[in-house]
Amino acid sequence: MIHPHTEIRFINEIIGHGVVATKFIPAGTITWALDRLDREFTPGEFDKLDPLYQNILETYSYRNKLGNLVLCWDNGRFVNHSFKSNCLSTAYDFEIAIRDIHPGEQLTDDYGYLNVTEPFTGIDEGTTRKTVYPDDLLNYASQWDEQVKAVFDDILEVEQPLGSLLSKEVWNTINLIKSRKIEMASIAENYYNPSNLINHQLIID
Repeated sequence: MIHPHTEIRFINEIIGHGVVATKFIPAGTITWALDRLDREFTPGEFDKLDPLYQNILETYSYRNKLGNLVLCWDNGRFVNHSFKSNCLSTAYDFEIAIRDIHPGEQLTDDYGYLNVTEPFTGIDEGTTRKTVYPDDLLNYASQWDEQVKAVFDDILEVEQPLGSLLSKEVWNTINLIKSRKIEMASIAENYYNPSNLINHQLIID
């Protein structure tokens, strides 16, 4: 579920539409969380779908660490890519604002951590990175982890409209991380290795 203080707006002719903040969203805010209405499709289920549905999933879903396609039921599926994204994913099935997001500003993700299957060139934002690759999670996990760690403690300090979507176990983990009793899990845990599925199928066969 996407943060409630957002809406879909037309950005420009190149980007199209995007998810925009309608109120101030401070750093440390959970901006998206996996919820019970989000739909998950295994590779086998995807293969059996009509091409029309496959195209929708390829456009609007992300791939989790199991290789399953997750389709967000709400406006979360319209969050655009940015090499300088203001939101980052975590290993706990939620995303966090890594800096303050002001009214009228887009909420953006780096698609590099969404397990894309094919490289694509993004809009030039003046960054060194110009292309998103399937293995970006392995190459940039440490950088993204540091950005998340910088604001992770703020999760317990700011208003969390999506807080009820997190399990008690996740909230307990967040508290343990803040108290420095455990380390924050790396975003690299979200990486999907296609060879794992192939090896699993070989064992079954």
